[in-house]
Amino acid sequence: MSLRLTAALQGSLTRLVTQEVKSAEHAVTLGVHAATDGLKQELRDQVTSAGLGQRLAKTWRGKVFPKGESMNAAGFVFSKAPEVIDSYAHGAVIRAHKSAYLAVPLPAAGKLAGRNKLTPETWERAHGQKLVFVPRSKGLALLVAENMRARKGKRGGFTGASATAIRTGRGLTTVPIFVLIPQVTIKKRFDMESVGKKWIDRLPSMVIENWQEGDKA
Repeated sequence: MSLRLTAALQGSLTRLVTQEVKSAEHAVTLGVHAATDGLKQELRDQVTSAGLGQRLAKTWRGKVFPKGESMNAAGFVFSKAPEVIDSYAHGAVIRAHKSAYLAVPLPAAGKLAGRNKLTPETWERAHGQKLVFVPRSKGLALLVAENMRARKGKRGGFTGASATAIRTGRGLTTVPIFVLIPQVTIKKRFDMESVGKKWIDRLPSMVIENWQEGDKA
């Protein structure tokens, strides 16, 4: 009697332990998924609230490892534009790498076809025209395009003048294309560390909530 009771009890304990392990794996995995998604979304919301747009916000991504359920589940939240995010999270001073100025395109610079980056060099190649350096006060300067004519119609903007227009000088104008500045100071716009800590602190309760939900089911 005693031996049979012990054997039955051991079998019951084994099943209970197995069930609890599965419940724990399920609860931990769900909790980590929820915390990872919550952290990712709040970081995205920080970016849009700072006025930096959906495109940058969506660079925040989240992954949970491993793919299956595990008590060792771990979440990883990261940005696909880490340098940009870091500059707005901590502040930064951006200076030109190989020049005295940073060239910021003005509306008259327009856009280039494809994925070509708009720089003074690419603008000159695209338009077959050299830009002229014009110094301004307080360390600023301009790059302007001479002999331009305003477009007519809805398209607007400016275009290079024809040979006839250049010869007669009729309707010609000088248009600022880039403003040149020594540096740009980016102020801190959001706080990644406090948001990350908040979701890490919430994780244990989220695991317990999922464990209790599993028990109810």
